[in-house]
Amino acid sequence: MRFRKGLNMSSVEKTDHVRRPQPAGRSIDAFDRKILGALASNADISYAELGQMVALSAPAVHDRVKKLRASGCLRRTAALLDGPAIGKPLLAFVHVDSAGWGGTQELMTVADLPEVEEIHSVAGDTCMLLKVRCASTRALEALLAQLYATPGVKSTRSYIVLSTYLDRTAQAGITEFPPVGQVYAV
Repeated sequence: MRFRKGLNMSSVEKTDHVRRPQPAGRSIDAFDRKILGALASNADISYAELGQMVALSAPAVHDRVKKLRASGCLRRTAALLDGPAIGKPLLAFVHVDSAGWGGTQELMTVADLPEVEEIHSVAGDTCMLLKVRCASTRALEALLAQLYATPGVKSTRSYIVLSTYLDRTAQAGITEFPPVGQVYAV
């Protein structure tokens, strides 16, 4: 989605197209969480195999997956590409500081670059956080040069990933933490 010059939109309206829809009032039970967990591990699994894993029939699993998609809990099935295998071994996180609100029309144009995997508006000492995957340090340098040429960008801080110990999508499970103020038992 591109923004047209001259539109008077709030910062929330400017980012509505990238915000995730919230589940539409559908509660997720233990079967749904098992289904989502299995799909997160292997989205190519058949409904029959999935049914065996979660102790439901294939038609019941199919129905639940349809409802999970309709509610927004399951957004899409995607191929996960391996960065180094496709010629992009350099993973980095780039903090972008800008004048004013970070998600400007000009800055959001970096979403068109195939090196940019994620763009987040964040709280803290920076405005935007980018996850980028590049072919080399020279490619990262060129991307940073393009960022600096963007009106409003004041500075960047880059963090190059040396090793990745965990890389996964959102998980279906939820950790039950004790109430605030309660001490963990060791």
